Amino acid sequence: MDLDEILPKRAGDPLAALLAQDLDPLSVAELEARVAALQTEIARTTAKMEHAASHRVEADNLFKS
Repeated sequence: MDLDEILPKRAGDPLAALLAQDLDPLSVAELEARVAALQTEIARTTAKMEHAASHRVEADNLFKS
C-alpha cells in the first residue's frame, strides 16, 4: 500500500508531516521518546475506534427494536 493512499489529502496534515520528518538527526533517546509518544497515540486512537464501534452497535440495537 502506498502512503499516498492512506494519508489525508488536506494541506498541513499533521500525520503527513510526521511521516515526512527526517529521523536521521534524532538521537536514540529522542527516537525512543518518539516511539513512546506514538504508542500512546496508537492506544488513544484504538480506544476511540472501539468506542465509536460500540456506540454504533448500541445505536443500531436501539433503532432495530
